[in-house]
Amino acid sequence: MGFLVRRFAVLCVSATLLVLAFRQLTLRDEFPPPTYIASLQVNRPVKWKNVPVRYPVTSMISLPTGVPTPIPKIQHEFGAETEHNKAQREQRLAAVKETFLHSWEGYKKHAWLQDEITPVSGGYKNGYGGRGATLVDTLDTLAIMGLEKEFNLAVKAVHKIDFTTSADATLNVFETTIRYLGGLLSAHDLSKTKHHILLDKAVELGDMLYGAFDTPNRLPITHWDWSSGAMNGAQEALSSTMSAEIGSLSLEFTRLSQLTGNPKYFDAVQRVTDQFEKHQNDTRIPGLFPVFLNALDEDFGSDKTFTFGGMSDSLYEYFPKQHMLLGGLVDQYQNLYERAIEAAKVHLFFRPLHPENQDVLVSGTTNIWGLQPEGQHLACFAGGMVAIGAKIFNRTDELDVARKLVDGCIWAYDSMPTGIMPETFNLIPCSDPEDCIWSTERWHKAVLTVSGNGETDDATDIIKEDHLPPGYTKIRDRRFLLRPEAIESIFILYRITGDRTLQDSAWRMFTAIQNATATEFANSAIADVTCPDSQATEKLDSCESFWMAETLKYFYLIFADPELVSLDEFVFNTEAHPLRRPHVK
Repeated sequence: MGFLVRRFAVLCVSATLLVLAFRQLTLRDEFPPPTYIASLQVNRPVKWKNVPVRYPVTSMISLPTGVPTPIPKIQHEFGAETEHNKAQREQRLAAVKETFLHSWEGYKKHAWLQDEITPVSGGYKNGYGGRGATLVDTLDTLAIMGLEKEFNLAVKAVHKIDFTTSADATLNVFETTIRYLGGLLSAHDLSKTKHHILLDKAVELGDMLYGAFDTPNRLPITHWDWSSGAMNGAQEALSSTMSAEIGSLSLEFTRLSQLTGNPKYFDAVQRVTDQFEKHQNDTRIPGLFPVFLNALDEDFGSDKTFTFGGMSDSLYEYFPKQHMLLGGLVDQYQNLYERAIEAAKVHLFFRPLHPENQDVLVSGTTNIWGLQPEGQHLACFAGGMVAIGAKIFNRTDELDVARKLVDGCIWAYDSMPTGIMPETFNLIPCSDPEDCIWSTERWHKAVLTVSGNGETDDATDIIKEDHLPPGYTKIRDRRFLLRPEAIESIFILYRITGDRTLQDSAWRMFTAIQNATATEFANSAIADVTCPDSQATEKLDSCESFWMAETLKYFYLIFADPELVSLDEFVFNTEAHPLRRPHVK
């Protein structure tokens, strides 16, 4: 996920407006938060269709048409299950649903129509424009879980949200697209167009976001000062932008064009994809894209850091998924994916030294110093992506790669005292697969090297002090932020292979997370997954909208009937919003 350091406009407001503002505050607030002050100036309805386009396109790129090459089926042919397996699965399913309802009820009571609940203090915070991020992000989860009464209640609340504006003067286009636009479109698809307001609001928001593409080269401004740029003057793409933020908009905009028949949304993202295709072999590692790009000058080759982790992740994920959403009518996205995965297998994926000599893979980072053998929770999506690519592009040998990537993330969970994977950590890469036999001496030597202490200290002291499990040389970020990427890949691989041991892994993960993160009001991110007492680790009073939109949705779906949201009928965006694939037979 990308995060935004927001700028707030501080303007004079009338005494009347300030009085109204204070009346809106909770009793524990001593002064209006900056986001609220900003909303008094910029949170006004905007008719985006009346905002003039400064840099119009000369011709519109339409959705591809024709007879596509059939895309191979993804899902495993599940047979009959035993009564024991069914009872166990349904028991686990009920437990996930109970956890979801606890968080949902907490949000309803303490943070309704706000962006997020603060699960320890029982309050709320707004980090995405104050437009009910959790509510919109969770719509499709409510539908999937069969919570019709709660879904209808949430849909009624959507009527109250104005998606033509934002309480923040600067809009994070990526986050707004994947959480809000994706959430609206998915809820529309899952409810079988029953609620017209969902598509109406998606168009309302899509028209606003379209303004971020109104630049001389039609590349979007990812952190968009919409209230001054689009409304009052010329604007241009940024000279430094994350590759994931600029490249992970295609699914949502394409689906909006498919549903409305208006090609402008697809045109906007297709021009971005064309730039990625044009420059894929111009980077320092041909096939891969660096973390940062210069969208203003269309320079894709200057940055030297490459990863499937944070700031790049969903860019790659969207290549095979966009191929599916377009029904395989063009081979552009397949080409982009295949070039990327071939480079990743050489430069990013590595086998770590494992205390039980298990052959697993981890997706690392490469920069000017070479491979950095770090693991990231954010990079755990890669196993699911590779599994999908292996199926739809007939790269069946890569199912083994996908399994090893998933097993690497399962190991990262199982090896921690809490049973939960940290944000980032370092391992020992095996440069030669034939030289990957566990050695405590080798591990201790690597710990000393990474710590910078050479041979001067005792490695066992560092290991004890830092709570390093065998094989780990450093844990750089010990937090768990309720992230979904690991369970996402486990779910996808389960649906593809039918391997029920993946359900057991998912259950271990779920019980560990619930044990360490549950609060009175919801579930909270935690500070240290290496804490020997999982219940004693500090809770960070944060519950991002993806907890109910992604994490719990994937946990629910892995224990649900496999035909519920079939991978052969839907494609998930990076916020776990299933979008219906058109013309599925």
